[in-house]
Parts: sequence; structure tokens; C-alpha cells
Amino acid sequence: MRITVVGGGYVGLTTGICFSHLGYEVKVVEKVPQKVSMLNEGVVPIYEPGLEDMLKDSLRLKRISFTTDLIEGLEFSEVIFICVGTPQQEDGSADLSQVEEVARLTAEHMKSYKLLVEKSTVPVNTHKLIKKTLQRYMKRHVEFDVASNPEFLREGSAVKDFLEPDRIVVGVESERAKNILQKLYEPIKAPILFTDPATAELIKHASNSFLAMKISFINMISDLCEKTGADVKLVADGMGYDKRIGRAFLDAGIGWGGSCFPKDVRAFIKMAEDYGVDFSLLREVDKINVRRIENFIEKVKNALWSLKNKKLAVWGLSFKPNTDDIREAPSIKIVSALLREGARLQLYDPKAMDNFRRIFPEGEDLTYARDMYEAIKGCDALLILTEWEEFKKADLERVKHLLKLPIVIDGRNIYEPAHMRELGFEYYCMGRR
Repeated sequence: MRITVVGGGYVGLTTGICFSHLGYEVKVVEKVPQKVSMLNEGVVPIYEPGLEDMLKDSLRLKRISFTTDLIEGLEFSEVIFICVGTPQQEDGSADLSQVEEVARLTAEHMKSYKLLVEKSTVPVNTHKLIKKTLQRYMKRHVEFDVASNPEFLREGSAVKDFLEPDRIVVGVESERAKNILQKLYEPIKAPILFTDPATAELIKHASNSFLAMKISFINMISDLCEKTGADVKLVADGMGYDKRIGRAFLDAGIGWGGSCFPKDVRAFIKMAEDYGVDFSLLREVDKINVRRIENFIEKVKNALWSLKNKKLAVWGLSFKPNTDDIREAPSIKIVSALLREGARLQLYDPKAMDNFRRIFPEGEDLTYARDMYEAIKGCDALLILTEWEEFKKADLERVKHLLKLPIVIDGRNIYEPAHMRELGFEYYCMGRR
């Protein structure tokens, strides 16, 4: 079976490369010529563990190719995965213009049966708009199907999530579409949940919003723990033993970011509002997340008093470890707030510094370090914003020696408070004694 993937972003690349790894012939359509050139040379423009090695293998085996020509992609396969961006608009809704463009151009040029598969995160009933667009712009009578197959990829572990998923969700309206997608996913040993397209579209938004709600919930509990002297980690452990709750996504910190949770939660709220459904619960989930930045900045001020001319080290700029993605990363707002307070910053991240430089160029009050130890040299305090594994394994005696003052303000709770006190640190964390 051949597969066409439209969109060479995070989801499109992971989808295309993983399908080619499974043995399918794949053509990925991407608008940006520079990205197409890089990809055809075996270079992935994003950081995702394992993805570039798989790409090089697939190129060597001639299982994958990249093009800017959508018509070429449409002629290549009868199965078209739509993986284009659906960015958030000012009112919180998703911008579906790229999805509409793919549907319209497909309708104008298709000469034989096509199965269009939504993989981009879209509002419920987008499949109906795709069908309507196809019918409206079709120049000849050709059969087609539209299906929903939402992605559940976590940045940093996307390859594993694709090849070893908890479940595969497929929303279809015909046996033909069901049989094609069932055969396509046969090599992946995971349960497939077949639904109607609207249900599949909702599953994606509901899943991400529920996970975001868990994080905001434990962050709310974290604030109470700080006021009462309780330990949020032990609270989370105690909750997590309950199989109905589970321990995952119950780590207190500075909040969620990235390309999915912020956009999907707000889009879900707007979607419900458009249908006259009260989603005030999710509004509060989003508010709690926004307040995490204010809480962290207040914690820094309480530890250091005035921030003016204070030299601060920042470890971690990506919104989570094992990615270079800084979209909606808490670090962006925290760094902005620290600079407004007059602090001088030394930043380090294993993968995200190039992306961060595009927003915060190096200057008198902000520099980038070559490694995590260079970043802390002579600083009044260390701020931890991302829980990279190398930070967890840091030589803490060396950290203490390099810092001007032994102050660590940990937004991700990567160290044990008692151990840090034993080493002689002033250690401030989230919701722990």
C-alpha cells in the first residue's frame, strides 16, 4: 500500500517516517522547499529521538520521498493523511484554512477514489466540512471517503507512541474506508477503536483536555500544600495508587505548554461554546495553568528579594524534555518576566537554544551557555524550568561550588528537598516542604 502525507510538521513527519519504517511506500508533501531538501538528504528539521535514524533507513530503502507538489502527492496514493497545521486563532478556535485547502485541491485534481484521513487535531464535525468541500469543488464524479484518525503522539517519545500505541482510534462511515485503515494498521499490534468520525474527532480533544486537567488539578493542590506544610509529591503518590486515578500527569510544576494542550483546551472550550455547552471547568483548568507562571516568579522574588541586576542561571527552555519545541513553553513568559524585573540571565538547554534565540537574541542581559555548568558560574541562583535527564544527574557539589549563592529554585521538583538541604542548598520547589 502507498500512503501520501500532506504536511511535513511534527505529526506529518512522524506519521510518514513511521509508516515507511513499517514497509509502506510514503510520499510527504510539504510547502517549504528548504525543508523538503533537508528531508530528502536525511535531515529532520525538528528534534525527536530516533526519527532521523529511521528517516535515513527509509531513504536508503527508497520507501519515502518528499515533494512540494500536492498534485504529485495526490497521484501517488489513494490514501491521503491530512497532517497540516491548525493554529489557534484569537478567539481560541482552530484555523482550518490549510485543511480546507487540501480538501479543495484534492477535489479539483482527483481522478480516482481517495480516502482522506484527518490526522490534524480538528474540531468535531470537521469531516463534514471536508466532505462538503470535496463535493463542491469536484470536477468529475469520483468516489471518496473521509475518515478521522487522531494522533496521540507525545513529543520526546513520538516514535514509540506511533509504533506501540495504547490504542488506535479510527472514525469511518463506510466499510471500504474501515477495511483500508484496518489493513494499514495491521503491522501495529494495538487495539483499534472504530467509531463514527465525529466521535473520533472528540476523543482527541477530550483526551488532551483531561490530561491537562490532571496537571492543573495537582498544581492547585500544590499551592495548598505550600500553605499547609504538606508534600504534593506524597499526595500525588497516594492518589496514584488508586487505579481509577493513576499516577501519570500528577507532577506539580510550572504548568503545561507545547503545541497541543494550550491550543486544544482553548479550542475545545470554544467548540463547546459554539454548541451552547458550558465548559467552565476547562476555563478554570486553563486559568490555573496561566497562574503557574505568576506563582513561580513570586517564588523567585521571595527567595532573592530584588531581582534587579541579579545574575540568574536558567536550566531548560523547551516545554518538556527530549524535544526542541518551545511553543507555549513556560520558559518564554518566565524569561520575559525576569528581564522586565532587571535580572541578567544565563540560559542553557540541551536542544532548544537555537529556537529560543529567535525570540530572545543574545545581548547584554541575556547569554547562552555551552553547557549546564557554564550557565551557573557566578550566578546568584539557579532556576530549573525543564526536567531534562542531564539536570537530574548533575554533580550537585560542583553546582554549589560554581554558584555565587547556593540557591536553587526548581520549577519541576527534580531533586529531593532533604538531600538538597543536606548539601547546603537553599532549595525552593513546588508544593514540597
